[in-house]
Amino acid sequence: MATSSERSMYVESDARYREFGGFNIGAAFFGWLVATGVAVLLLALLGALGVAIGSDELNSIEAQQNAETIGISGAVLFVLVLMIAYYAGGYVAGRMSRFDGARQGAGAWGFGIIVTILLAVAGAAFGSQYNLIATLNLPSIPVSQDSLATGGLITLIVVILATLLAGVLGGRVGQRYHERVDQIVAPRV
Repeated sequence: MATSSERSMYVESDARYREFGGFNIGAAFFGWLVATGVAVLLLALLGALGVAIGSDELNSIEAQQNAETIGISGAVLFVLVLMIAYYAGGYVAGRMSRFDGARQGAGAWGFGIIVTILLAVAGAAFGSQYNLIATLNLPSIPVSQDSLATGGLITLIVVILATLLAGVLGGRVGQRYHERVDQIVAPRV
């Protein structure tokens, strides 16, 4: 049987959840901004490491012979970077919002999907002259686009699922801070 102070604690907690629970668009947006920033920084670091090691100096023959290894290694690194980025973004979103950290992490991921779709539509509508990625002149591997298409589709599916999982997990971990504070302020029995 719960005491009156325990009952009031749960009633107060339920009232706070009704008031502040649910999806927080601001937390999800700022989580997405953090995820984007972390992804850009880590991808730039990987690109710099690749240039320093000399991976951009592969000739055509070496690239064709090692295309599978290069493609798999690049895909794994790409997925890992995006998972770290969305974990960080989910963590920030979960930490900014008192309740529903997993939902905030998924929201940060959702912002990423929406922006990606909008950029793809804009690129298709306005043409290749507005393709910002093509204008960056990044190091590339001299392998035909057709041989990378299947691997790219598999990578896309893995990226979508892995980043969603990382965002939700990061949001949940970010919310744990609030749960620990609540246990110290009002311990639950």
